[in-house]
Amino acid sequence: MAQRRTTYLTRRVRSSGASRNAVSEHWLLLSLISLILVAGTFTHWQLTTRDHNVPKRMTAAQARASNAAVPIQARRRVRASPYHFRSGPAAREQATECLATAALYEAGDDRRGQSAVIQVILNRVRAPGFPDTICGVVYQGNARTTGCQFSFTCDKSFARRPVHLGWASARRTARGALAGQVFSDVGGATHYHANWMVPYWRDTLTKVAQVGSHLFYVRN
Repeated sequence: MAQRRTTYLTRRVRSSGASRNAVSEHWLLLSLISLILVAGTFTHWQLTTRDHNVPKRMTAAQARASNAAVPIQARRRVRASPYHFRSGPAAREQATECLATAALYEAGDDRRGQSAVIQVILNRVRAPGFPDTICGVVYQGNARTTGCQFSFTCDKSFARRPVHLGWASARRTARGALAGQVFSDVGGATHYHANWMVPYWRDTLTKVAQVGSHLFYVRN
């Protein structure tokens, strides 16, 4: 009888141990599946995010045709409020140089183009998600090879400042903008691009204007 009881207890212990092992293996399997699912989701997010930030590949002619098919929503083009620079003379001169540099490198010596670029910069200073200083907006992301907001700050062309007739015009336009002059043709636009390219963000914004070969957008 004692031998039978010992055998029975031994079987129960073995059965209990086997059950615990089975439960442990079950939870281990579930944990591994969860990790695989999380890793797969993260990888998918990385890939879709990376793909989303890559400009659409097309020729300049195709890009122009694609951009022309997107209508300008003039009713969304609301005149921006005047910008009045409040800091001292040194800070004003620095802001003027940042505005003039961006205007010249982005628009050349075209007066309307320069005014449009400067207006976008001032709109960004007052918009969420951008630096709250003029030079901060102009040079945002310039430390990253793919993160600059204005291309001339990434390719370092501004370091090779040429003697250009457009400088005087750009500085005059910048000083006027800091004193409250508004270029209403682009409204409150915070983004723009040349019509020979299609940036990834184009279809997430509303096109409100065209100045020369540049297209201007406001947030939805």
